[in-house]
Amino acid sequence: MARSTALVWFRRDLRLHDNTALRAACEADAVLPVYCFDPRTYGHRPFGGPDSFEFLKTGPHRTQFRLESVADLRSSLRDRGSDLVVREGRPESTLPAIAAAVDADFVTMHTWPTAEETQVESAVGRALDDVGVESRRFWGHTLTHPDDLPMAIDEVPDTYTTFRKAVESESSVRDPSPTPEIPSLPSETPEANDFPTVSDLDPTLSSPARDGRGVLSFVGGETAALARVESYIWEGDNLRAYKQTRNGMLGPDYSSKFSPWLNEGCLSPRYVQAEVERYEDRRVENESTYWLTFELRWRDFFQFQFAKHGTKFFQRGGIRARDDIDWRTDEEQFERWVDGRTGIPFVDANVRELNATGYMSNRGRQNVASFFANNLRLDWRRGAASFETQLVDYDPASNYGNWAYIAGVGNDSRDRSFDILGQARTYDSDASYVTHWLPELAALPPEYAHEPWKMTAAEQAEYGVELGVDYPEPMIDLEASSQRRG
Repeated sequence: MARSTALVWFRRDLRLHDNTALRAACEADAVLPVYCFDPRTYGHRPFGGPDSFEFLKTGPHRTQFRLESVADLRSSLRDRGSDLVVREGRPESTLPAIAAAVDADFVTMHTWPTAEETQVESAVGRALDDVGVESRRFWGHTLTHPDDLPMAIDEVPDTYTTFRKAVESESSVRDPSPTPEIPSLPSETPEANDFPTVSDLDPTLSSPARDGRGVLSFVGGETAALARVESYIWEGDNLRAYKQTRNGMLGPDYSSKFSPWLNEGCLSPRYVQAEVERYEDRRVENESTYWLTFELRWRDFFQFQFAKHGTKFFQRGGIRARDDIDWRTDEEQFERWVDGRTGIPFVDANVRELNATGYMSNRGRQNVASFFANNLRLDWRRGAASFETQLVDYDPASNYGNWAYIAGVGNDSRDRSFDILGQARTYDSDASYVTHWLPELAALPPEYAHEPWKMTAAEQAEYGVELGVDYPEPMIDLEASSQRRG
């Protein structure tokens, strides 16, 4: 009998554990793992539509994290007698050529709900059809599988609470699958190739330096992902108080920080859930252990929302098709926001953390997005696109879904604006976070560190902080901008 050969196309599923596409490929007699660096994912690209703008698709932090993740995957495969063929090029051109070269019978891949990803996999499927190779698609990046939802995708509720209650009461989470035995490589395996560098993928970028002020050194790959789960849940015993600490802003363990590995596919959410359940069985089951599952379901919610609504989420009026908001374009204000020079310390500190490390706390993201969309009233999609550039843990559904939510054009049309100064006083009462990222304000007492514009000229001289010189004047009056929203 002729030996069967499969390709497994790795995408944002850079792991061996709980990988359905890999397990399906391993049913063949020979398996060739492949990864493609798609040039459309790098460099400056247009954000389409009638109000198009250009933005940097993938910044240095996520590019570096991805390179590390792919390298770790290759190392793990080689440890198991396999390998990873790496190519730079469009997958719909690259994969059929490799499949033909090894006489593959089928190609397995995971699927995602957003337009860019589905368009690429559809193009790959058509190209494989043209050379007589079957393509097999699998869903494997959510806690709950679509087939296990208690409703059809087009009937998924548009409010999270309704969705969560239905899923909790009427569905179950599948057990994560173990790492399979990986068959041998095809006899005529192509050259594996060296990895590109950050500057190879985008000549305008270079590898980012690790900033010691960051909350965590995010190293890409499944190895680091599993180590982080072990460290956070078991060694640090941090899950016990997760709900109480999750709104922190400084330090590695106020939240799980699993998101970079989840979104690049180095970590399966079902694996995380299994560890949560094991922790509940062996240590404690409480509100905090539930809350981590609660947050994983939020991630699921946006995945299924994008599967339901598609590209409507990327339109200025969002899924609500709202035309009653006067979204503005102001390049000077945009540049001040994106550089962390707004003159509002709580906003600037968060943006500077993002620019320096590729990461920002959930509390920070909500306030920074609210300032952009609700105080400045700049086109919320430009803010979301800026996050797409910088975030090491970017996921299209979570990012654009949350931005639309804050902007009032997504899953909640109510006013989602944040009282930024109130938030600063609540979550950074001693201004330790602000002064961590804005050291020029370190000499100020907390009330002035959050509102330096309240200082008199004499106080500015006393503390050695001159507004407009050492730190910017505020670009807007926060209270006035809140009152004129609409």
